[in-house]
Amino acid sequence: MRPVRPPVPSRRALLAASAGTLLVPATAAAAYAAAPGAAASGPPAAAAPADEEALLERAARMLAGDGYDPADPDFAAALADLDAEARRWWDTLDRSAGRTALWPDLAPVADAGNFGQCYPRLRTLATAWTAPGTSFTGRTEVAAALLDALRFLHDTAYHPGRTQSGNWWFWEIGAPRALLDCCVLLRALLPAADLAAYLATVDRFVPDPDRRTNAPTLSETGANRADKCVIVALRGLLGRSPEKTALARDGLSDVRDGGRNSLFQYVTSGDGFYRDGSFVQHGSVAYTGTYGAVLLAAAGQLMALLAGSAWAVTDPATTVLFDAVERSFAPVITDGLMMDAVRGRAISRERAPDHVDGALAVSYVLQVAEAAPAGQAARWHAAAKGWIERQSAYPYLSLVGLPHIQRAKAVLADPGVPAAPPLTGHHSFAAMERVVHRRPGWSYTLSLSSKRVAAYEAGNGENARGWYTGDGVGYLYLPGDQGQFGDAFWPTVNAYRLPGTTVDTRPRANLGSVWTEFRPANEVSGGAVLHRRYGAAAFELRADGSSLRARKTWFFLDDAVVALGADITAADGRVIETTVENRSLRGDGEPAFVVDGRRQPGEAGWERDFARARWAHLEGTGGYVFLDGGAGNRLRALREERTGAWRDINTGADTGGSTTPHTRRYLTLWLDHGTSPAGARYAYALLPAASRVATAAWSARGPVRVAANDAAAQAVEIPHLGLTAAHFWAPATAAGIRSGGPATVLLQRRGDTISLAVSDPGHTATEVHLELPLRIRAVTSADPTVEVAPGRQGRVTVRTAGSRGATHRAELR
Repeated sequence: MRPVRPPVPSRRALLAASAGTLLVPATAAAAYAAAPGAAASGPPAAAAPADEEALLERAARMLAGDGYDPADPDFAAALADLDAEARRWWDTLDRSAGRTALWPDLAPVADAGNFGQCYPRLRTLATAWTAPGTSFTGRTEVAAALLDALRFLHDTAYHPGRTQSGNWWFWEIGAPRALLDCCVLLRALLPAADLAAYLATVDRFVPDPDRRTNAPTLSETGANRADKCVIVALRGLLGRSPEKTALARDGLSDVRDGGRNSLFQYVTSGDGFYRDGSFVQHGSVAYTGTYGAVLLAAAGQLMALLAGSAWAVTDPATTVLFDAVERSFAPVITDGLMMDAVRGRAISRERAPDHVDGALAVSYVLQVAEAAPAGQAARWHAAAKGWIERQSAYPYLSLVGLPHIQRAKAVLADPGVPAAPPLTGHHSFAAMERVVHRRPGWSYTLSLSSKRVAAYEAGNGENARGWYTGDGVGYLYLPGDQGQFGDAFWPTVNAYRLPGTTVDTRPRANLGSVWTEFRPANEVSGGAVLHRRYGAAAFELRADGSSLRARKTWFFLDDAVVALGADITAADGRVIETTVENRSLRGDGEPAFVVDGRRQPGEAGWERDFARARWAHLEGTGGYVFLDGGAGNRLRALREERTGAWRDINTGADTGGSTTPHTRRYLTLWLDHGTSPAGARYAYALLPAASRVATAAWSARGPVRVAANDAAAQAVEIPHLGLTAAHFWAPATAAGIRSGGPATVLLQRRGDTISLAVSDPGHTATEVHLELPLRIRAVTSADPTVEVAPGRQGRVTVRTAGSRGATHRAELR
């Protein structure tokens, strides 16, 4: 029989008990210097009105949880992790009277990057002090040290008298948010003068959520606005200022500027959510997985925090945020992982790999479900349950904190919530130039760029080798290989050979601390979607710092991704390569690699050229079929061990990686186009999760025919599907389709039904004119932008002006 444990006191009870017993050391009182106009250190602040105190208690539960059983293995593990992190900061915290810094690695403390990291460490300690079940819970000396440390930071580093320097984010988001979180957790003990001083600091650097303090003409947008809304709301509740709390709520909708930067709207340029599901931050960067998730977290938290109060969010346009869960986030979360194609420079962060960002996004979905309509919330609970249960390599409950565990466990234990199966379908996010193709058993994501969307973002020491991450990188996700991109992939992979890219092999210097948001000069980038199942995407490569040019197209089918390249030209005297695969060979053993039926050596360092390979297969990954007999390219293969450290690609103040070396094994497969090629081309198919036998059979059967692959058009035909897919770079005829100019076209005939999808991924055409190789008798349905003239060869006019790369559809017979 399990012994009966005494009841664990609640977080509120612990706070009340501590408030009556805390003794502030004399050194702490002596060290405190009141802010100008503030009274000397005195008794704890007077109690806030009941409704404000209730909301502060809700905010504290959002940070530390409450009402859980510390003996529950899931909570016990989370408490142990929290305790260990708090122990790390407690044991190294300088608590001496003459200190000049709180931690030796964060000196000088007046630097923004240093005090900006001190506050989160103090928040960790405050959370461990607050949460029932840690070795720090309710300890008097811990609370006293926290109050003393907050005063020290105020006196020496972060106060209204300072002028911003360094990264603005620490001054206006990072430090004030963590500072106010500490105030929420310690509010029962915090002297009124201390609180007044800290709120004055917040008022100095975050007076409202609408403007950037260090650039007052700059309006805040996207995730930054959402973060500031939470900061101002907490400041309003702690300072008993209804006006500030209302200002925070109104900041979500941008009431001050008539909704111009409302978080509850679809944007057509710049930062925010787009109708096609895209999310952009910093003007041009695809950022659903980081800044988008931060927006979802902050806006969702504030809506849940203020629900039922006088400041409840009642803007009817909140449906935009709710719809984003399924429109923007669900397509880019696979088995609990957040796809790297939408994480920007965060791919270089050691402490935030794809499974961590994925787990956080799932947590934010569950959080915003608390404020959503019942029908949507039910679907999100089912989706989250599926994501959590399928995340086997990195269990969700080991990645998130106490409040998130509480929400998740409630969903997991509810028999009325089914676990939703993996999402399938094709998604073209034209506004951020990302393509996601999801099939049973695998997902493939394509990362593109243009003069509209950044190829990469680097800065603050982050993403030092992100040179080619927007040049057509293809990410293959398989359920049995959940650590492919999260297990030290980015510090160890050959950054010149990312899957899907065509590159000039010139040496590149690391991207440094100077902020860089690189947008290439090309216009064509994106594609079309048919029946949410099939897709085509085109990308005109205009390489950075090189004369390399190429025309690249991908076609997305039920069991394959077909990649075509044409007009590959360069004149710089260097070798040009297209990488077919660069797979991290995780786990024990050496997965078999077979070319044309012959198994190749498995030892590291093996390399070989293949003159006219027809197919290849990598055990555990899938097959590769070469559709053009080599086209004059050398197919090359390499097994190698690569060693790198996260510090090599990220030296950021608060995100910098460790110098610990990591060694990983890779199998790389690439096409060598030679030195300064003129008009080189390639054609291959990736068969994800296919067996060796299936790959050989696919190669022999030839279910895909390359109908065109040159500077004017690239097209494939798939007879058994009745499908033709093409991209036209110029007026041309391919696979029987005649196009009067650039366009992406998918055409499928099934019985008497003809389906058509067309887009202008260059965003430049006013109209697209097509002649179809099929008799058209009538139009069953069509978008308002599509006009069809029936006849032996149907003529189609698509008005693409202003459509920003969207797909236009018609059903014919």
